[in-house]
Amino acid sequence: MFKTRLISGIIVAVTMLGLTWLGGIYLSAALLIAALIGSFEFYRATGVLPEGRKISPNTGISYCFTVVYYCFLTFAKDKLFWLIFVTVVFLLVLLALYVFTYPAYVAKDIIFTFFGYFYVSVMISFLYLTRSLEDGIFIVILVFTSSWLCDVFAYFTGMLIGKHRLCPNLSPKKSIEGAIGGIVFPAIIAGLYGLVISRWYSPDYPLVASCVVLTAVGAAVSMLGDLSASAIKRNYEIKDYGTLIPGHGGILDRFDSMIFTAPMIYFTAVMIAGM
Repeated sequence: MFKTRLISGIIVAVTMLGLTWLGGIYLSAALLIAALIGSFEFYRATGVLPEGRKISPNTGISYCFTVVYYCFLTFAKDKLFWLIFVTVVFLLVLLALYVFTYPAYVAKDIIFTFFGYFYVSVMISFLYLTRSLEDGIFIVILVFTSSWLCDVFAYFTGMLIGKHRLCPNLSPKKSIEGAIGGIVFPAIIAGLYGLVISRWYSPDYPLVASCVVLTAVGAAVSMLGDLSASAIKRNYEIKDYGTLIPGHGGILDRFDSMIFTAPMIYFTAVMIAGM
């Protein structure tokens, strides 16, 4: 099991890093596919999608708007305006479906349909937006650093010195000490990474301190993302969202922390650049 998890994890990591390096339409297309699969996993897990069905009117509308969203993400000039526009129109269309087909849907169906779209499709798109920033090819690496290395160092730190439980009712094995290690060590590595980039690749890249801050913020938020995904799975009594990635589960099981990390890295980078 460990060998399978390790091999599939390496394949996913190399693939994502390669697509992120290429950027542009390659990264956008990959994220669109991940968003569609992840949305399906979320809708199936939460019961928005009736059991045994792969699509329904409300989820079908969500998939369509996800495609439209990623088209604007890739090709629009004023990206943020159009992305907000698509999201607002999607909500209005969902409400229209709710009203004109009443009582086919209950409020929970509509709320969870919109939440699934935003939680998966919109949040993960910030990986593309981060890559599109000036020097984004260097900044986007911090998304992976803060989420993946956080998991590794939180696990080993917690295993070695963890004594105080972080969320005992939700994840009994996670400790406060592990959480601290999951923030501090990735931030140190990011600082070294920033030093290398500043000296040999891009003299205009943000200071080492900026890399440390970005990664520390991203790592802290990645743990929140991981725990949030765990809470949802516990609410609906499922172990994994899917079985697409051997040893890991579904798309959401592998990218649950990155879904939160990418937006925070993006906004923090933009704020630092504006100072």
